[in-house]
Amino acid sequence: MASLGARQLDHYERRLHAEGFDRIAGVDEAGRGALAGPLVAAAVILPQGFGVEGLRDSKLLTALQRDRWFDRIRAAALAYSVCRVFPRRIDARGLHVSNLALLRRALYALDVVPDFVLMDGFSLPGMRFPHLAIRKGDVVTASVAAASVIAKVTRDRIMDRYHRRFPEYGFDQNRGYGTDAHRAAIVRCGPSPVHRMSFKGLKLYAQDVETYAALYGAAVPAGETVGGITDDETRTSTGKGEGT
Repeated sequence: MASLGARQLDHYERRLHAEGFDRIAGVDEAGRGALAGPLVAAAVILPQGFGVEGLRDSKLLTALQRDRWFDRIRAAALAYSVCRVFPRRIDARGLHVSNLALLRRALYALDVVPDFVLMDGFSLPGMRFPHLAIRKGDVVTASVAAASVIAKVTRDRIMDRYHRRFPEYGFDQNRGYGTDAHRAAIVRCGPSPVHRMSFKGLKLYAQDVETYAALYGAAVPAGETVGGITDDETRTSTGKGEGT
């Protein structure tokens, strides 16, 4: 059997089409390990014959390439959906539970019912669709790579909006992930309403600010104070329309 590196990205989809499956959905999420901002999941059903040359896992594409694929995928997809869960809900339910529920919700939100689902890494208990969980699914399957692009671009645009409201944290660069500069900004300004207070480090901040400052308070240019923001609990977008 050919190695994964030698296979075309739509290898799994073509095999499934040959076995009689027509509507193959890929599902993936973005933002799982971030300290701030939403967790975003997307599900995509690509049409047979969709050109995948140049498509990759979203993390392997440049921002410009992601934007181009984002537009192309949304224009061509038989169906796509985007679901979001925001920090307050993640803190209340936990990351793993929130992630599984969000992936499942993205699949059920599709306007076209899939007859097979491909996903990255782990399966979803209790899901009614036939499915296959593939290690590094966003790297080796076209449908999951497409879902990763939709989720990543959607989330990045949300973080750009948060950056305009909270420029001190550098969300336009770190996308909410725990860089040294981001953690130092938390020392200076405290957490914002879009930080996930249940995450490691931020729990420490809530319990012992002085210890947190000693660990993460590197000298960086001072930012502005935190303002307020409405933390919507969850949102969903579906279909061939607006997905952000």
